Amino acid sequence: MSKEALKIVTIGGGSSYTPELIEGYIKRKDQLPIKEIVLVDIEAGKEKLEIVGEMAKRMVKAAGLDWNVELTLDRRAALEGADFVTTQFRVGLLEARVKDERIPLSHGVLGQETNGAGGMFKAFRTIPVILDIIKDMKEICPDAWLVNFTNPAGMVTEAAIKHGGWKKTVGLCNVPIGHCSAASEKLGIPEDELFFKFAGINHFHWHRVWDKTGKERTAELIDLIYGPNQSEDDNHLKNIHSAPFHYEQIMDLGLLPCGYHRYYYIEDEMLKHSIEEFERGETRAQVVKETESRLFELYKDPKLDYKPEELSQRGGTHYSDAACEIIASIQNDKRTDMVVSTENNGTITDLPYDSIVEVSGAVTGHGVEPYNWGAFPPAARGIIQNMKAMEETTIRAAIDGDYGAALQAFTINPLVPGGTMAKTLLDELLYAHKDYLPQFAEKIKEIEKNQPETVEYVNELMKSN
Repeated sequence: MSKEALKIVTIGGGSSYTPELIEGYIKRKDQLPIKEIVLVDIEAGKEKLEIVGEMAKRMVKAAGLDWNVELTLDRRAALEGADFVTTQFRVGLLEARVKDERIPLSHGVLGQETNGAGGMFKAFRTIPVILDIIKDMKEICPDAWLVNFTNPAGMVTEAAIKHGGWKKTVGLCNVPIGHCSAASEKLGIPEDELFFKFAGINHFHWHRVWDKTGKERTAELIDLIYGPNQSEDDNHLKNIHSAPFHYEQIMDLGLLPCGYHRYYYIEDEMLKHSIEEFERGETRAQVVKETESRLFELYKDPKLDYKPEELSQRGGTHYSDAACEIIASIQNDKRTDMVVSTENNGTITDLPYDSIVEVSGAVTGHGVEPYNWGAFPPAARGIIQNMKAMEETTIRAAIDGDYGAALQAFTINPLVPGGTMAKTLLDELLYAHKDYLPQFAEKIKEIEKNQPETVEYVNELMKSN
């Protein structure tokens, strides 16, 4: 892609991450001929949009740039003439995340933003919106690229590409960035002298590492990071508990795991910790709300014209900067090595050809060229095929509003107990999120009419929040 005077639109512009996005553009000012940045949000996010938007303008001015930064609640008007569209929105805001976490945890089941029941419900709320955005893009800016880092990023990206038909979509996650820096630190070798190869799906990938001599360093890193001397500090993810993996299991696998594998490989320890947080009233969503509150107080300062260090305390730090690099790499055909969610096309032989996978690849002017991975060992193959089936079923339920498919997805997910508990959680979460699930409207009416105990339980639980 080669165009002067770029217009970049960010949907969810009132996010606390937006200053990092602006900083990323400024760092790449020589690569990105930006003319206009439009930050879009909804009425409920108007106040945050204005706060962040004014800060973005200050950052651009402090950098000595003449970019035009616009703020709007009119998404369709914003998309006019867009070259790149980034998405970082949260349907239902942080209150929805509170429900995703607290309702399952109240039953002794994991509540988490992108994993388990909470992750599936975030997909239910988000996928119809991303498809609606794509519908607008087809009409208004048919040549634009979509860079998605709205969670659950893998499922949202799959919905955009497979069901929305928007092939010019790249999904993004910040987790691999931390794994790369951790490997560099442990080996004492600069990142640019290491070669990383990731493969899997979002929040469920593994990776291998080589040095510039061609020697594979994966087993050595497993020993350094997960061996007898591992410490909690080795978990770079700020948003999940640092319970230690079982060293022998990781050694047998022969692959470096994703931090989120903790929820599956050491589920009991992670669940125990989450329940303890819930009982103290300190779920991750509640912590994030407090962090965001402090950030926005900082952003209000008319003298603040740079990204504050406090932003790194949010779990998604580095997302935005990576999104800027994707845009720069597409714009300039840089062929940057990155880990992204993109079409499989045979990269991972164990997963459907047309599925969306999270893999290493070169980001070119025509999109992502993924690096071939091949097959997984059986221990990884079985669980990732199960997880992909869960994702596909969740997406189908989100689009069709199919209750049977939703219950099927809950049953497939290894973090949700099957049977009565799966149905109980599904019904309670449907009722709790009724304002954001129009596709399930008829089923929710049925729950409200025939299951007063479900309604009462959810209302009482959220009243005690």
